[in-house]
Amino acid sequence: MSGFLFVVPPLVGHINPAVGVAAELAARGHRVAWVCADPGLLRRLAGPEADVLPCAGPAPAARPPELRGPEALKYLWEGYLLPLAEAMAPGVRAAAQDFRPDVVVADQQAFAGALVAEHLGLPWATSATTSAELTGVYDGIPKVADWLGARLDELRARIGDPAGDTDPRFSPHLLLAFSTPELAGPSAVRGDHIHYVGPSIADRPAAPGFPWEWLDPARATVLVTLGTANADATGRFLTECVGAVRERADRVQAVVADPGGAVEASGDDKDVLVLPYVPQPALLERAGAVVCHAGHNTVCEALWHGVPLVVAPIRDDQPVVAAQVVDAGAGVRVRFGRVTAARLGAALDTVLHEPAHRTAAGRIRAAFRAAGGAPAAATRLERLAADTRPEETR
Repeated sequence: MSGFLFVVPPLVGHINPAVGVAAELAARGHRVAWVCADPGLLRRLAGPEADVLPCAGPAPAARPPELRGPEALKYLWEGYLLPLAEAMAPGVRAAAQDFRPDVVVADQQAFAGALVAEHLGLPWATSATTSAELTGVYDGIPKVADWLGARLDELRARIGDPAGDTDPRFSPHLLLAFSTPELAGPSAVRGDHIHYVGPSIADRPAAPGFPWEWLDPARATVLVTLGTANADATGRFLTECVGAVRERADRVQAVVADPGGAVEASGDDKDVLVLPYVPQPALLERAGAVVCHAGHNTVCEALWHGVPLVVAPIRDDQPVVAAQVVDAGAGVRVRFGRVTAARLGAALDTVLHEPAHRTAAGRIRAAFRAAGGAPAAATRLERLAADTRPEETR
């Protein structure tokens, strides 16, 4: 039996993939614990019995919605990821010393997990919940890459081993990428320690109360979701989505996730159902298409079910993931800031009625399921624990 300490940021899209892996390890008899700055969120996603060790950390940053490109990236790092790492570091260190894990599993954006593990001499694995950083996204913009590297060096000097030189985003021991080359594309990095295990899709029971009887089997169901971290920027886009669906109400209906309350809801509407939260995995089993922000988690869950996409990236890794979807042939991209109901409607017509996109989504679905998901990731972690365990304890 080995011990695995998962270090994750308090972000749904980063926790969800790790949940399935942790559950698989626990089912195999291993010790599992978590470090997260939001224990309530962690337990909501991983289950109330999850062993969450105390850790400080800021809430996710509410970025100005107009920020895009390098400015949005700079704000994300300086306003959230770097302060999060500094705040988490004491808790991660205490958790590692108390729990005594054989392996630390550090999310790619939870820098404290990697830096503390390196400082304590513990083997650590990277949980890459988005493939964007694995595709050389900064190769063409060396100033950005240099700026990120400098910030990480400064962070290491404050919370890690100043003599260390490993990029905390890329473990030299094991990197688990929750995608496959069929989506990530031919530029995705390779290596003996890099394993594309596909999405980790854990069973997430649907919250009671969703009106399943509302769905009309005679019409295609479109799921519209822009994730949980973009509520500040979604109002106009969601309104245009609703307009596009209403123009096609004879053949399309939509379920709209609207946690920010940007769209006015009507209880007797037969064409558009607006809810703050939706049972996404269960809905994807019935969906004909998904309109989303190209968040990696949502994209992978849609393609796990073979559902084609209309992607409207907002910021961060989303443009990279959107490009992967389009290059793979599994969807159509629209411009988030300039979209109209007419353009969205045309994109919906394309993915719903032109078979090439559904065929491509089905090809990625097959690759995802063959990659192994959470069980494959758990097996790789077991091997790392066994290979790095002191010889006298084997």
